[in-house]
Amino acid sequence: MLAALVITGAVFFVSNCSSLSVNRGRLLEIRDGGSGKVYGKFLLDETGEFAIEFVHSVHQSPVRETFRAVSGMIRLASVHFASFGAGMQSDLEEGQTLSRDGDAVVISGYTAQFKELNYIVGTVSDHLLIVNGEIISLRNLCGRNAHIAIRIK
Repeated sequence: MLAALVITGAVFFVSNCSSLSVNRGRLLEIRDGGSGKVYGKFLLDETGEFAIEFVHSVHQSPVRETFRAVSGMIRLASVHFASFGAGMQSDLEEGQTLSRDGDAVVISGYTAQFKELNYIVGTVSDHLLIVNGEIISLRNLCGRNAHIAIRIK
């Protein structure tokens, strides 16, 4: 049996309907935080990883938060940023590590999990969703100042 799964204009074919259950917990959904309107759905790859990147309002430098879908929850995997300062983590918690990636500071080893992530899409600079190697403008997808909720389905 051949089934087609349509997500945001793309068609994914799976060999049988039972394969759809394998992807359960791998569908990233972006909704309006108030109305619940669905802005987009994205099938995550086998790593379950995605990232949100934005320009920090104080430092005016990029921050990338990388997340992983784990059992229907969202776990923060790492945060990349240019420098310490206002609004940025400066102390490590137990199990966290600090490293460098070029000029960026990287903190990893987070254990916190979330049912959903809530963002207000930038008005001055954009928030970007990075999923499966694709960069998606959340400003173009949802609009400036949109209050959004990101969940794993």
